[in-house]
Amino acid sequence: MTTLLFARHGQASFGQRNYDQLSELGAKQAACLGSQYAKAQRKIDAIVTGSLSRQQDSATHFLSAYQAGYPDAAQLQPTLIEGFNEFNHTDVFVKYNPEFSTEVGLLTAIASAPVPKVRLAELFNEAMLRWHSGNHDEEYLESWPQFNQRVQQALQHVVELTQHKQANTALIFTSGGVIAAITAHLLGQSSATAYSINRSLINTGVTSVVVKSTPSDTPPKLRLLSLNEHSHLYQQGQDLLTWH
Repeated sequence: MTTLLFARHGQASFGQRNYDQLSELGAKQAACLGSQYAKAQRKIDAIVTGSLSRQQDSATHFLSAYQAGYPDAAQLQPTLIEGFNEFNHTDVFVKYNPEFSTEVGLLTAIASAPVPKVRLAELFNEAMLRWHSGNHDEEYLESWPQFNQRVQQALQHVVELTQHKQANTALIFTSGGVIAAITAHLLGQSSATAYSINRSLINTGVTSVVVKSTPSDTPPKLRLLSLNEHSHLYQQGQDLLTWH
């Protein structure tokens, strides 16, 4: 039996020019996860990430803290699987309102709001609902069905990888949309459920999936074990809890 641990990346840079970079807090969140796993001597046999900077950097900070307390992990080297990359936030936003393709257009839309960041989050929520609706799939660079298919293929890829490496536990640093798509798929739920799950996922929260071996002529069985576990973030109270 293999356990796949899907960790959402640490806090990125929502509302900034370059979202795809960890904040200082995001790096600390990933390090806290590494420290907790080291203290518990939770053996990780394989590390996987998408190719986005926030995913790879989360793995780096995790490994630095994990190896400091668990020296046997020094040989771990992350494997990149691009299928675990997040969907294109910018495209989803721009297809909702073409004026958001420029910084001026976006700033104009939120400038008069009492709290611009709150208004930005509201607009993004509306854009996400449109993407998930299925009514405009032909407009997107990657529609929700295409994204979901890519994620499920990446899931099968990592299952095959862990079987080849005979890894008992693999830690995959990815993004909220990916974890939500996997979770909804395993529960037999719709894209609306996936989006609802996505909105609740905490930075560096871990979702566990068990892979049970089956006879060689049938695919392995996957079962959701836990969702969004984040006890490592309470080492310093609640200050490390973020959702973006």
